[in-house]
Amino acid sequence: MPIASDPPPGGEVADRPEGVVPQYDAWRKGVAGVLAKARRVEITELPDEPERLLEQTTYDGLTVAPLYTLRDERPELPLPGEFPFVRGRDATRDVHRGWFVSAYVGDADPAVAKREILTGLENGVSAVWLGAGTRGVPVAALPAALEGLLYELAPLTLDAGAQVSEAATAVFGLLDGYQPAGDRADIRLSLGAAPLTSRFAGLEDVDTAEAVVLAGRAIARAETVRAITVDGTVFHDAGASDAQELGAAIAAGLEYLRALTEGADLADALGQLEFRFAATDDQFATLAKFRAARRLWARVAHVCGAPDFGGAPQHAVTSAAMMSRRDPWVNMLRTTLAAFGAGVGGADTVTVLPFDSPLPPGELGVSKSFSDRMARNTQLLLLEESHLGHVRDPGAGSWYVEDLTAELAVKAWEFMQELEAAGGYLAALESGLLAERIAETKAARDRDVAHRKTAVTGVNEFPNLGEQPLSEAARVPGRVARYGAAFEALRDRSDAFLAATGARPKALLVPLGTVAEHNVRVTFIANLLASGGIESINPGPLDLDGIGAAARESGAGIAVLCGSDARYGTDAGPAVDALRAAGVETVLLAGAAKSVAELDGAQRPDGFLAAKIDAVAALSGLLEKVGA
Repeated sequence: MPIASDPPPGGEVADRPEGVVPQYDAWRKGVAGVLAKARRVEITELPDEPERLLEQTTYDGLTVAPLYTLRDERPELPLPGEFPFVRGRDATRDVHRGWFVSAYVGDADPAVAKREILTGLENGVSAVWLGAGTRGVPVAALPAALEGLLYELAPLTLDAGAQVSEAATAVFGLLDGYQPAGDRADIRLSLGAAPLTSRFAGLEDVDTAEAVVLAGRAIARAETVRAITVDGTVFHDAGASDAQELGAAIAAGLEYLRALTEGADLADALGQLEFRFAATDDQFATLAKFRAARRLWARVAHVCGAPDFGGAPQHAVTSAAMMSRRDPWVNMLRTTLAAFGAGVGGADTVTVLPFDSPLPPGELGVSKSFSDRMARNTQLLLLEESHLGHVRDPGAGSWYVEDLTAELAVKAWEFMQELEAAGGYLAALESGLLAERIAETKAARDRDVAHRKTAVTGVNEFPNLGEQPLSEAARVPGRVARYGAAFEALRDRSDAFLAATGARPKALLVPLGTVAEHNVRVTFIANLLASGGIESINPGPLDLDGIGAAARESGAGIAVLCGSDARYGTDAGPAVDALRAAGVETVLLAGAAKSVAELDGAQRPDGFLAAKIDAVAALSGLLEKVGA
């Protein structure tokens, strides 16, 4: 399999028209005017292509332009069902059904699991993802849990870890005695063996040799059975970028393919693999990810000599890493965007995680049935009311979507090649290369969240400090590298302080000048402090005579001056003096140090809270000062 040296997929670009795109110059002129005003410079001081200042760079190094035009057009891709399957693997998918709506059932009680399965199927679920063995229903109880399931109508996916072979035997026994209404091949079963990706995540699973044996048993079945799941979500949950998730998954798929083809036909081996990827609230990135993933695996099948068999099924699961424990109701919005991106991107099956899944059961005081219903209905609204399934690959032809798909495929292929050059997936896993590359991306994302360059609503932006403190069980770190974890750890410290003292850590806001002068910075600081669990005390506009009295009344050991730079020039120094005289230990200023560059000695603030600071470090320091 000459994969590592093969040219990357998706890099082809059409002959781009040299002519001027209508009104592009007028748009560029408008951009220059807005940028010049925002930056307080002359238009002549901007670069020749000022729109480049609006470009964004992803964690994969991809450039997202502010506008895509005819100049970015790429060749039209084949229809769904045709190589390279970018537009979908199935040309005949029922547009009235759309994708399969999947729900995870993991209760160990077979009666409860059966009830959840049937309730879900009666209310819109069309595919079942069942935990078995140590991950759910005991293997011996699978017949009881699956009683009443019409296998030809609802595809079944198992999640049995190290007991997958025993679980497969149990389900095969059920199928041997089952009479479908139509063709037995219409029964779709995924056994879910995932030894290579489980090994990365430290999860119990069978080894590759046992997975290959299981695949041989699956090939011999009359039903459509896939034994192996290449689970890319484990890379995503560890902090991987989209290209890293895809590249690592393709590398793992190659490792499986090499093992499978030692004893099976190539087409049969390809038929034993399916892929699982995370869907995030970045809807366009998610849309492009699933399209690019199909292109990548199709390329592998093509290079191996079986291009017609390169359309592996895709299972989308909404990202666990993007979910928050604080203000978790916002997770409903996140999963809606994620489901939209995955569905429009062509995923065959979509699972929406319940909005309270990062928390222990019952933490929010809502029932599991409520959470499950919200997750299920998120997809049903998209399918039944928005009719998203009625159009195959609606993103096709979008200059942005097509460009992002192709460029992401190139980056993912390059990452796969890096792993292949290191000896393949297993070698890269054992050497630590794979974990090291993913850790670098995680660190970059953590920095962006800490500096609030990346917003996590309800966590580092617009936090709800008045929500109920979390239980001790809810504060236990999990396996998933959630984006807002660092800020949530600060909130945990605030909760502990509240439990010990009866009050939140607090800071006094000192608004200087008129409302017009201080309002923006007062709002900014209150939001910033709340993201670290610190309550703001705002006495309203203060003159210099009232600052000391407000400080003594608040009892706060921290105060933050809030005003305009011009106001700081006249009032900051005396305000600092008044606060220190009132016993305030730490005096901060909302803004940059340059706004009070002339101040020194006792009149100089102890620190500065500006937009680009490391908020996690700054807030952690403030919590330490108050003993939290």
